[in-house]
Amino acid sequence: MRILIVSDTHRKHANLEEVLEKVKPLDLMIHLGDAEGAEDYIEAIADCPVEIIAGNNDFFSSLAREDELQIGKYRVFLTHGHYYYVSVGVERLCEEARARGADIAMFGHTHRPCIEYREDIVVLNPGSISYPRQEGHCPSYIIMEIDKNGEAHYTLNYL
Repeated sequence: MRILIVSDTHRKHANLEEVLEKVKPLDLMIHLGDAEGAEDYIEAIADCPVEIIAGNNDFFSSLAREDELQIGKYRVFLTHGHYYYVSVGVERLCEEARARGADIAMFGHTHRPCIEYREDIVVLNPGSISYPRQEGHCPSYIIMEIDKNGEAHYTLNYL
């Protein structure tokens, strides 16, 4: 299984379009918020099932604020992150993910990518594919792959 994880596109789609052409075929795409009303367009270009949650800039959106998925043997908690103060750390996010029985917590909001392996949870942020804020300011995304043994592997990628 091959999953594309993105966040914070903010209605700027050229980089997302480029990434999709590069990484297809996909089994799933996860967008972690701030699509800003472009959900239908994102779903149309993905050519696979799409999970999108609301971010802090998704005003008047009917998107879910958070979601939980089962991906293979993994319970996954999806959130944009702003309700858990991720700009100052992921401790609250991890507490919530643990309380939900999640193995993986995915978030956006900071526009800074990370793959962090904690004792009992993996924390993923794909950064922003449109407005990166990390050093070097390269648009970023994560590919999650489930191998034939059911194990997850994560790759942080830059355009």
